[in-house]
Amino acid sequence: MKKSLVVITGASSGFGAEIAKLFNQAGFPLLLLGRRVEKIEALPLNFDNVLIEQVDVTDYQAFETSIRKAEDVYGPVDLLINNAGVMLLGNVLNQDPAEWQTMLNTNVMGVLNGMQIVLPAMKKRKHGTIINMSSLAGKKTFTNHAAYVASKFGVHGLSETIREEVSGSNVRVSLVAPGAAETELLTHVTDQGALTDYQAWKESMGGITLDPVHVAESVKFIYDMPQEVTIREIDIAATAQDA
Repeated sequence: MKKSLVVITGASSGFGAEIAKLFNQAGFPLLLLGRRVEKIEALPLNFDNVLIEQVDVTDYQAFETSIRKAEDVYGPVDLLINNAGVMLLGNVLNQDPAEWQTMLNTNVMGVLNGMQIVLPAMKKRKHGTIINMSSLAGKKTFTNHAAYVASKFGVHGLSETIREEVSGSNVRVSLVAPGAAETELLTHVTDQGALTDYQAWKESMGGITLDPVHVAESVKFIYDMPQEVTIREIDIAATAQDA
């Protein structure tokens, strides 16, 4: 049976890269989006059925153009994984407001952009799945995470709202909320105090956080369920994470 098109944003590293590997191994045609295409091109993938586009998910037009291009080759998107995100830790008392806007633009607007681009066709076909990557910070608070928490609470809220709105069309909207994980998100943090506090918290858990491979497996598990079954949310974290 011909497999349907899967779109993954933020595919250059972390969760996105591991998700791409898993779906590639399973034989799905992929559209992989990211700002660092050289890192996507370096992934250990079979590129026979893979398209790569340099896209910032906050750019609606570029986002839509890349998806239509892939659909011309592989057919309609059956799965969109909104994985692109940024985590810029900092205390609200002294953090640059530009960092708040960056997180809100990418983590919230980027997700809304992707959903609006693919949902009309999914509703018309009465088939399709969207999986939004959020965080445990989308349901509980963490010190020095105020704006990030706000953005991820937003992802939780919009995901559940839109799930309700499209459920009658047999379209699934699911959410995966990982805890602290081994990703590159921290490499963009400019607040050294916040970064030091985070690393100290990580050391209290033994210095090892969640392996992104298991987050990817959770995404694949959601998608592999029959279309009439929606796993609304998976919260996943290292066993040693106490918060």
